[in-house]
Amino acid sequence: MNLLLYGAPGSGKGTQANMLRARYGIPHIATGDMLRAEIAAGTPLGRQAQPILAAGQYVSDEIMIGIIRNRLRQPDCTGGFIIDGFPRTIPQAEALDVLMSELGRHFHRVLYLKVDTELLLKRLSGRMVCPTCQRTYPPASVTCAEDGTPLAQREDDKAEAVRPRIEIYLQKTVPVLEHYRGEGLVSEIDGRGTIEEITQRVLAAIGQNGQLN
Repeated sequence: MNLLLYGAPGSGKGTQANMLRARYGIPHIATGDMLRAEIAAGTPLGRQAQPILAAGQYVSDEIMIGIIRNRLRQPDCTGGFIIDGFPRTIPQAEALDVLMSELGRHFHRVLYLKVDTELLLKRLSGRMVCPTCQRTYPPASVTCAEDGTPLAQREDDKAEAVRPRIEIYLQKTVPVLEHYRGEGLVSEIDGRGTIEEITQRVLAAIGQNGQLN
């Protein structure tokens, strides 16, 4: 089962990605994690990406597609995967379509966690994060449940930075969904409610036993 997962900052995307990974035994592939892994391994693509990231710039679509190609060829992706954070533009989506065809794969579902802007603002403003493992927590949380590290607030989670982040996401990323709607792949999921309620909606879109609805 090959999935694309979308959701604005604060939509709960990371929580649902972890649920899907655990439930179906497929890797959660986040573009940032892939880039860091390639750089740490000193691969040719990683060496290309490192100075670009160090300069605070975005790596090219060509480099990203190469990194995704390498990742999807790894054995743990044989039974499926969840891609999170890519594609962000129509050209990237088109390049990813070509790659999937080359690999003899296809996407089974594109999951979009939809949450209105005001609720996203409420969730993000005051959100805390573990500096060590990057796990996020609700406001007023103090220490990480995984490693006991004192939590901190990201600069881009502060109130004055949150709205621009959400607006940029909606302007640049959501239109990619239209590309996949034409293929009948998009499931739009109400991202309001408890984690358990949202999880049930996600599973209903996929099918409780992994058979897509």
